[in-house]
Amino acid sequence: MIGAEVYVQLDGRRTVYQPGETLSGEYHLESLSLSEPAAIEVSVVWHTEGQGDEDLAVHYFERLDRDERPEVDLRRPQRFSVSLPRSPLSYEGLIVKIRWCVRVRVFLSRGKELFAEAPFQLGTVPPGRLVDA
Repeated sequence: MIGAEVYVQLDGRRTVYQPGETLSGEYHLESLSLSEPAAIEVSVVWHTEGQGDEDLAVHYFERLDRDERPEVDLRRPQRFSVSLPRSPLSYEGLIVKIRWCVRVRVFLSRGKELFAEAPFQLGTVPPGRLVDA
C-alpha cells in the first residue's frame, strides 16, 4: 500500500457551478491490490469555516462496498453525477465562509483510510468586505 492514493477530478476541470447545474466527474485509486479497497464513499458536501460553530451538510452520498458488489473493481475509475441545489451558495465572508467540495473516502481492508477532495464554488456571491464608517 506504500504510495497508494485516491484522485478525484471534476469534468472539464471546472471550479464554478450555478445552482441547478449538474456536477460530474470521476475518482480513481492508484497503487492498490484488488483486495485492499473494502469500500468507497463519494459525497458532495458544504461546510462553514470561521467564527462560531462550524456546520457540515451532505448534499449527495453514495457508497460502493466490495462485499455488497463484488463484481465492481473499486480500483477502476468510477463516475459520479449530481444536480446541485439552490443553496447555500459559496461565500467568502469576513466572519464565516461557506465551502463546497466533492469528498472521496476509501476504506482499506486493514482499517486504514485514504481521502481526497475536489473543491468547487456554487454560485457567484461577491466576497465580504469591510465598510468604512
